[in-house]
Amino acid sequence: MLWLPRRSEASPSVPAEPFFDGSVLIRAAPTRILAAFFDHHALETWWQTVRSVTTPRPLGVYAVEWERTSRADEVLGLLGGTFHGTVVEYRAGREFVVADAFWVPPLAEPIGPMILTVRCQMDGPACRLRVVQRGFEEGARWRRYYEIITPGWKVSLAALKRYCEDGLPPLARRRT
Repeated sequence: MLWLPRRSEASPSVPAEPFFDGSVLIRAAPTRILAAFFDHHALETWWQTVRSVTTPRPLGVYAVEWERTSRADEVLGLLGGTFHGTVVEYRAGREFVVADAFWVPPLAEPIGPMILTVRCQMDGPACRLRVVQRGFEEGARWRRYYEIITPGWKVSLAALKRYCEDGLPPLARRRT
């Protein structure tokens, strides 16, 4: 996993636009890995969410919530809050894309819109999961946001790897 600034091709003087681009090899089926992004119990386990409403289909909702932190960040205020957007592409066992995504902190203004792309591809006996989160407007809040989510994503992807590889109980079935 790495954080790579993207430079504008128009002018080298334009500041880099931060984004997150991380990948991890997971010894699990792609269907299991992607399902963990849509199963409420799985999200509680590996992403530490407290609530989620996720619908794995185009135009489905994707909303997850974390508890607010007790300490405030000097730029963003309290962390936690919600991340929500619309699933605009869903290919079972392969990828999904959430567009018009916003992070809504507990007490500050939202940051967005962003796009979240999650892809699985077999890489030998394992599956390579790649997560890319983009969206940026120049400003201290956006830059600080990526400074915080980059290590957060790294920890979460390691937790997802453990979740999928360690043979934890099957993902909860959705009620019909």
